[in-house]
Amino acid sequence: MIDEKLQPILNEVMNRNAGEQEFHQAVKEVLESLGRVIAKRPYYADNALIERLCEPERQIIFRVPWIDDSGQVQINRGFRVQFNSALGPYKGGIRFHPSVNVGIIKFLGFEQTFKNALTGMPIGGGKGGSDFNPRGRSDREVMRFCQSFMTELHRHLGEYTDVPAGDIGVGGREIGYMFGQYKRLTNKYEAGVLTGKALFHGGSRARREATGYGATYFVERMLATRGETFEGKRTVVSGSGNVAIYTMEKVLEFGGVIAACSDSNGYVIDDNGIDLDLVKEIKEVRRGRLSEYVKLRGAGAHYIVDGSIWDIPCAVAMPSATQNELTGRDAKRLIANGVMAVGEGANMPSTPDAVKLFQDARVLFAPGKAANAGGVATSALEMQQNASRDSWTFEKTETRLAEIMRDIHDRCAETADEYGAPGDYVLGANIAGFVRVAEAMDALGVI
Repeated sequence: MIDEKLQPILNEVMNRNAGEQEFHQAVKEVLESLGRVIAKRPYYADNALIERLCEPERQIIFRVPWIDDSGQVQINRGFRVQFNSALGPYKGGIRFHPSVNVGIIKFLGFEQTFKNALTGMPIGGGKGGSDFNPRGRSDREVMRFCQSFMTELHRHLGEYTDVPAGDIGVGGREIGYMFGQYKRLTNKYEAGVLTGKALFHGGSRARREATGYGATYFVERMLATRGETFEGKRTVVSGSGNVAIYTMEKVLEFGGVIAACSDSNGYVIDDNGIDLDLVKEIKEVRRGRLSEYVKLRGAGAHYIVDGSIWDIPCAVAMPSATQNELTGRDAKRLIANGVMAVGEGANMPSTPDAVKLFQDARVLFAPGKAANAGGVATSALEMQQNASRDSWTFEKTETRLAEIMRDIHDRCAETADEYGAPGDYVLGANIAGFVRVAEAMDALGVI
């Protein structure tokens, strides 16, 4: 429930941002945690601080015209929401997907603000993207789109202003094309303006692996609070992009068993455990669909088009695909099948009713703004390397990532304890992130 002092703020957010359901959901989840903060520290309600935190500092919407391989002009819409810069330059990914709209970008930017605060790094929150779908497009079409997208976006970026990275539909190829266009337009080799770059452009080792590895480190730490480990535990990971693939890789390294993974058309279950090398071959080399897995793997593998991946019994669930993919119905099924921990690799992949069911059942639950912070943390480490003209080893970067994720876990757990809700990582993450941003905003005055 939302504190009566905060309900008018939520009402105003919903009225001013009509129809933006994902944004409403994200704001509501945070405000539900803040009643305890306002009761303990009433001054956080002064000077419309919470209202200001719920309003983006800047929203940019622009046209992206480009020419496809047949010579036809195509039009897409581009977005960048610079949500909050109290702690540092805006930082957050760019998403290319047909579902992208301003409400989704605002929800992601709002979440990013708290996620970035939890890392302890000097970075603010932002997010961007387009309704462009790179699937099925040639490299040249993707290049022309990225160049057109960056032609407008570049004027809003800078290593001390706004530093984007990749997200769904935006990987090393797209980052390379955008960085090339930024360099061409500005006549600057400003490596720190984008993260997720190739190593020869100043990218960081372990960046591709960071979100998946980080989520697994967080869940490992969370399991340890109950004397448990990943060893021998059946784990289900939704998705088959970077986050899912490297979540699976780290789970396997920790001794877990991957029972299933998925893509947008269905999911694969393998009686012998998912062959991660084969998934990498299909998704990273062939850029294919997961349905190919069964043909290449043979006996014991099954591709399911209908149904939910969350019907598969597992001890650990790692939703790593997209927002609101795990519903209340799915949560009930997972609980009935004995799940003990859920770690969100994606941004807000569990619906509010699913989260409540997990918490009521005392399932360990790691919210995305904490569990999937490894990607942006390593992006900040890339910025650090760019600023010092340095390049770290994979081992050094991963060691720092592991330290950051375990610190985030401990900060969330300690905050939950401090506010009388031990084991509630949602409340702990929301309050810990809010307090850091709020203190920084208050110190800057009313701006």
